[in-house]
Amino acid sequence: MSALISYQIPTPEDAKLAVESSRLLAACIGKGESACLRLREGDEMLQVPVKAIRLLVDILDAMARGDAVSLIPIHKELTTQEAANLLNVSRPYLVKLMENGEIPFHKNGVRRKVLFKDLMEYKQKRDQASMELLDELTAEAQELDMGY
Repeated sequence: MSALISYQIPTPEDAKLAVESSRLLAACIGKGESACLRLREGDEMLQVPVKAIRLLVDILDAMARGDAVSLIPIHKELTTQEAANLLNVSRPYLVKLMENGEIPFHKNGVRRKVLFKDLMEYKQKRDQASMELLDELTAEAQELDMGY
């Protein structure tokens, strides 16, 4: 499975259409596991998983903001540079995290590879720890009556 990657920045016309499309699609999402969409050509009914529609709504929302979108399969192997870019850290820092066992990896020849899902699990844990620390600091600031 290859990654679908779009680096095309949406035009203002694309963004405007994305706003309306996102709104209409979001309204189609019910409580079931799938939704039916009617295609204009041929009056065909297309049954689509709700998760796919939610993903499409997220993509359209990003386009409406003028953002480019990348889709990466969960089992995609990333280079250390790709992984570092996704975490917004330097490649040497990422390699240090990998060598310390904080992010699982394997070697393909002499090159380190990390699975996208492992990288996202690390990111989720890191983000959770940051939020917990922020909550502690906020509580401490309130205890000290620092005006926060």
